[in-house]
This record gives sequence, structure tokens and C-alpha cells, in this order.
Amino acid sequence: MTAHYSPSAYQPARIPDQPAPAKRSWLFRLGSSRLPWGHTEDIVPHSMLSHTSPSSLRDVASYEQALATGAEKRQAYELLDYHQIIDHERYRHASLAKRSLFWFYLWGGGRFVFWALLVLLPFAWSVDAYHSPSGFLSGFWDVVLETAPWFLGPPLACWAIGSLVVHKLPNWIIRPSKGPLWELNRRTGMVTIFDYDNMGEYQRSGTIGEFTNPFYEFDAYISSGPDRQGLIWHQLHLVHRYHDLAIDLSPIVPKDSSMAPHFAAWDFLQNYMDTSRPLPDIPLFEEHRAQDPVTAEHDRHIGRPERYWRDMDDATWDARVMKNLARVNAYDITGRLNLMIKHVRYAD
Repeated sequence: MTAHYSPSAYQPARIPDQPAPAKRSWLFRLGSSRLPWGHTEDIVPHSMLSHTSPSSLRDVASYEQALATGAEKRQAYELLDYHQIIDHERYRHASLAKRSLFWFYLWGGGRFVFWALLVLLPFAWSVDAYHSPSGFLSGFWDVVLETAPWFLGPPLACWAIGSLVVHKLPNWIIRPSKGPLWELNRRTGMVTIFDYDNMGEYQRSGTIGEFTNPFYEFDAYISSGPDRQGLIWHQLHLVHRYHDLAIDLSPIVPKDSSMAPHFAAWDFLQNYMDTSRPLPDIPLFEEHRAQDPVTAEHDRHIGRPERYWRDMDDATWDARVMKNLARVNAYDITGRLNLMIKHVRYAD
């Protein structure tokens, strides 16, 4: 352990004994599964690996070079504080302002609905045309001309308007929210949940409440439930063992019909917080690896190139992504021994 890290920094070998938590409600236990601590593998969810590609790293480097030479000038929205930090010390998540999210949802939602309807509607049109007295082809085009504007027009308009506003008016629509939502701190081993109710204090003085506790006091749970079509979806949460507080980890791993990506995400988070091992080796952290002492020493020991990801060609990157995706999809930790039961007597 170097002076860079706080004495409270997380390491699996230094987890203290803790009091037994209260038993969770039957409703919580019915819809959630607690994941085991420890014995992690070097794996990352697809969402985190693909978050930043080698080509995007090169684009950022080119842009920074252009700024330095005066060939480019920063846009106004780039100068704002968005309260989000992802580096060798902190994974701090913040959302955009609600009005900004509206335009992004309009753009993305319109695009998704348009393509979904474009795939599904031909089947409905074909059934209708099959019963047309004027023949299949004539009936097919008649029903297309009659219904396509009503079904495809609105989502196409949302897509177009959202795209226009996001790409042409970024300085007008892109605004930060009032502050961060949560933070995982590798350097201190602490997890912070930011409270914007704060017993009314935020409304009175703008003071944001902070609930900060050690990482080892939070358990990972996968919550499961059906959508409107009856399909079961899973979502990962980090839940404090002794208080009714939880972090929605969808910014790290989105809702999925498989539990496997959430298993990989839980290992990824433990590895990120564990100062006895290097940072997860993904493009997102490449520029920060030299600033983390354990990671820097590890990279020197194995001779890892400083520009390992930045110099990777597109074909190699695509193959790496597909290999990781296949591994994640087959990943399972349900039979793994839970390290935390050595230190906590769970009530459920």
C-alpha cells in the first residue's frame, strides 16, 4: 500500500468483521438476488469495454492537439461542469439536466421506434394485402400508402427534430444537472450517495447531503421483473447493508434479459475498487493508468505499452470486442463462494 491510497482503501484481504444486517422484506427478497463477494476474474461488461474505442481515443487526442494549436475552439457547452468524473480515483456518475435528456430521448426514442415499426409493419401489411380483393401487390401498396404516414411519420419526425437540435444546437440544449448522483472512490475505498432532499436543506441553502460509507458495506443485488410484454429483465443495484439506500448501476451495465452482464459488472466494480490489483484494462482508463501507483507498477512489470489501446487497429479492436462479448454472455458466478460471509452473518 502506497501513500497514494487512504488507509480505508478497499482490499479483499482487509475486510473487517461487521454487524449482522436486518432482514430484508419478503418483497425485496422475492424480486432480488444477492451476488457473492470476492474471487473475481479479470472481466468487464460489454458496455464498459465498448464505451470508448481506440479510434475515439485517437479522435480526442487529435482534437486536443487542434485546440492546443488554435485550429479548433472549444464550444460553450464543453466548458460547463457536468459533475461526472471517471478516472483512476473516482467513478462519479451524474446525469444531464432533464431538458437536455428530453432532446436525447426524442432523438434516440424516435429512431428506435421508427426502425422497430419498419421491421414489424410489413408483416401486418402483408396480412391485410392477402385479403385484398384487388390482389396482393395492389392491396399491399394501398395499405402502405394509407397507413405508413400515420405509423412511421411521428417517430420519423421525432428522430429528425431530436437529431437536428442535438447536433446543431448543442450550446442551447446541453446542460448539467444540479450535481452528481453517486461515487465509487478507489483511493479512499468509500461509496457516496448524494442526497438532494437532505431534510429540506438543499431547498433552503443548496447544500447537498452526502451518505458516505465503506465499499464493503454495500452488496450487489440483481433485481428481476417482467416488462409489459411479460419478458423478464434484470438490473444491477448496489445496496447498503444497514440502510435503505441503493445505487442504480444502469450507467455501468444496462437492463438486460440475461444475468451474465451483471455478473461481469459486479466483478468489474470489485476489481476497480481493489487497490491490491491494477485498474481494469479498458480504453476508458488508459490515460489514467500511469497515475495509479499499483497499476503503473503492474504495467512496468509486464511491459504493457503505454498506448496499447490507442494504437490498436480497428480489425483487432472488433475481434477483441466480440471475444469479450462471448465470454461475458457465458459468464456465471452463481456457484461462487461468498467472501463476505466470513465477516458478516446475513439474516436472509
